[in-house]
Amino acid sequence: MIGNNVALVLVDFQKAFEEPSWGEFSTPKAVFKASELLHYFRDQGGLVIHIQHTRTDPVSLFYKGSLTHSFMEPVLPVEDEMIIQKDVNSSFIGTNLESVLKEHGVLEVIIAGFTTQHCVSTTVRMSGNLGFKTTLVSDATSASAIAPYDAQTIHEVTLATLRDEFADIVTTEELLLRYR
Repeated sequence: MIGNNVALVLVDFQKAFEEPSWGEFSTPKAVFKASELLHYFRDQGGLVIHIQHTRTDPVSLFYKGSLTHSFMEPVLPVEDEMIIQKDVNSSFIGTNLESVLKEHGVLEVIIAGFTTQHCVSTTVRMSGNLGFKTTLVSDATSASAIAPYDAQTIHEVTLATLRDEFADIVTTEELLLRYR
């Protein structure tokens, strides 16, 4: 059972990442795994925070108001869920995320999102550095390729750099078993 001191933070589940220009992702079903987590948190009355990457450049896929700036269908926020917009990789820098978590008495932050090597990694590191028990859900998080490395290699190496030092790395199934 999810306690009042646990929050689910969904990082950048935006339609921008459905664009073909990104190429293949390491975890094609990440959004569906995140949807499982989201529905579990909703059923338990848990705190859910959606992070939305926002750019002011009209040609950016993350330009506010563009179709690609919006959230992916399986993880659309509902009315009572908080949306925090950011304009850098970290979900903590230039936002009120830390104060929101502290105001709600959150001790553990569960993170999933896009992309493993960029905004997710930065958010996980900051969360750990700020003293939150941090859990990263590996199959609800996805990496893109960075030449010459494929997306799966990027994903696995990034997870390895975060494991234990900054976060507990688990699958959706492992996390749900932990809280049932």
